[in-house]
Amino acid sequence: MRDVKITAIRKADYKDLQALYENPIEHTCDVQEGQTWVSRSGQRPEGMCESAWESMRPFVEALARGEGNFYDGWMRNPYSAMISCNDGFRPVSFLIERME
Repeated sequence: MRDVKITAIRKADYKDLQALYENPIEHTCDVQEGQTWVSRSGQRPEGMCESAWESMRPFVEALARGEGNFYDGWMRNPYSAMISCNDGFRPVSFLIERME
């Protein structure tokens, strides 16, 4: 199994959607752009948001097994993927890439 690097690339914040649909909450996402984690043997890294992990887990596990080339050439680097978490109000885009 290979290690997989996970990097938070971009974090959006849709205040218009929050105002229309979200109940006020005190604590939201702590992820910062540029923050990185390393998945060892396809496991969720410590401190990684569980919801974000569930969105990317199948790709991380596949990369850890040495697989790649998702969707027939989607990514320039065939051993990577760009995955977003499932928070529709403040989604984070993560670059996941196999480490050599």
